[in-house]
Amino acid sequence: MRVAFWAAMGITTLVMVAGGVAKLTGHPLAHSVFADLGTPGWVVYAVGVCELAGAAGLWLRQTSVWAALGIAGIMLGAIYYHLSFPPLPAGLPALVVLLSAIFIVNRGGVRRGSGETA
Repeated sequence: MRVAFWAAMGITTLVMVAGGVAKLTGHPLAHSVFADLGTPGWVVYAVGVCELAGAAGLWLRQTSVWAALGIAGIMLGAIYYHLSFPPLPAGLPALVVLLSAIFIVNRGGVRRGSGETA
């Protein structure tokens, strides 16, 4: 189970860092998603900051579970977008990250997931 936990941590971290950097550097695709939803322009930057904070927070014992919960919330928003704006298969990465975040929460984050006792 340790390998699955660390794989979930790695996948989730990489996707969150890539997404956060894309949003904060103004990547057109990242910004068009929020324009499609009709959100104010600042929301894309706020989500980018939250993605980077979540990626970092996953690796801290005190915040690991909370970060995974926050990431799960962001992924629910991403899944909503992909259900609303086809093609639906483009939402599969968001589903994978959502399931990874749920797995991290279920394992108790870094404290328990790494094989340590609480």
